[in-house]
Amino acid sequence: MVYFEISRVGFNCGRDKGECSLYPNSCLECIEGQIKELGLKIHSNIKIIEMDSEEKRLQMFRELIWLKFLNVLNIKHILLMDLNSGLSFLNYPVSEAGIDAGLLSGFIQANITYSESGRVSETNSTQAQKHHFFEFQYQDFNILLKNGDFVRVCLILDHKASSTMKTIVYNFLDDFEKNYRTTLLNLQRFGVIDFKGLEEYIVDAFDVQLMFPMVLTHTIAPDVLEEINKNNIQTAILKFAKDFLASKPFFFIYSLLNEVKDIVNLESKIVLYEIYQLLKMRIIIPTTIETAESSVKTFQEAHARKIAHSQVISHIIHNENELNELKERATRMDEDSARKAMLLFIKKGKTAEKAKIFQEAQKEYEKALYLASGFNFQRDIGKISFMILELDKINSLMEIEYAMNAGESAEKKKNYIDAIRHFKKVVSIFENEANPSNSEARIKKIQKRIAKLQSNI
Repeated sequence: MVYFEISRVGFNCGRDKGECSLYPNSCLECIEGQIKELGLKIHSNIKIIEMDSEEKRLQMFRELIWLKFLNVLNIKHILLMDLNSGLSFLNYPVSEAGIDAGLLSGFIQANITYSESGRVSETNSTQAQKHHFFEFQYQDFNILLKNGDFVRVCLILDHKASSTMKTIVYNFLDDFEKNYRTTLLNLQRFGVIDFKGLEEYIVDAFDVQLMFPMVLTHTIAPDVLEEINKNNIQTAILKFAKDFLASKPFFFIYSLLNEVKDIVNLESKIVLYEIYQLLKMRIIIPTTIETAESSVKTFQEAHARKIAHSQVISHIIHNENELNELKERATRMDEDSARKAMLLFIKKGKTAEKAKIFQEAQKEYEKALYLASGFNFQRDIGKISFMILELDKINSLMEIEYAMNAGESAEKKKNYIDAIRHFKKVVSIFENEANPSNSEARIKKIQKRIAKLQSNI
């Protein structure tokens, strides 16, 4: 028989503390009794600690990840400098803030010299120095600065640093000087800069990868996909990420967060937590700016080839060419020939409209309106504008009908994310009407329907 001891095992006593008469005074005896009933031995030095509920722990993790995100959003630039010489050995832009590291280093040194001259009472206190941060303004930015034994850490921020940001900087400096101690000593003694993997270290320490362009993994294991499909928020995240990638080679977490939040109607921190889980699972993958730039070029080339082989897109380009040709022709027209051409376009438009080819009809009417406006045919401008407006109404009605049918179909299949998206499209069309108050009742009805669907997520 093999004997094992199990440490840090969670145990659910199976009772609600709000209804248990033994809670909290007799919990230890009760749990020990239940453990013995399971046939397990208990040492006299057993330690039993009440844990927060799963819901509370989940709230705590969501809050921590949200604070991480807010902190990294605030960072514009990171500088690491040698404490003695002021030499900058890391100049890491987190976003395009256009910081001149050379000018900033001089500005920092001058401010520190001035600040330290006014801290006579603190200089004798090692503890005060250890926890002291310098904070000042530079251009439109806020500077957070911390001195270590060898290194000066400088963060250029949009807003003043939070207490959690200061804790991150404090812990980073402590760990960094321990991990790179030999390299830092070589820098001070010989002026040799040889920091391997420094950027990766910074990215990890400050969670900078949350600001990177993102892509999706090419393959998801069936069991992982099954778990994701059980989570409506993660399902929505993946769907929107795929939508972004259909038109761009990458996406950013901030954009994805806003899109998903609008659909599921949940707090940003709840959505971000689920995005973070997909990051940890390597379903969402950060990529470097260099890789993203290369992907943009490849994507644009592929998109150009797709356009060249697409008859529908080529037809649209041909229409643009037609309009350019019309502009050229109009410069050589007199009023009589312009009116004849305008009437011909109107005739073609009406023929297309009768055949229910509304896009073609609108194209012809717009050409007619171009000539009417250019030659100041006042009566015709109003008439043609009205015809285009009527076509817009028809197109809107068709869009509404399609979106409602698609939404109702998705709702029946319990695909709530798609259903919400289609119904929101309908609301958007109504709200963009010339007089949205006419559709107020329908908008409210659809919004109630959306709210009901959101409650299912």
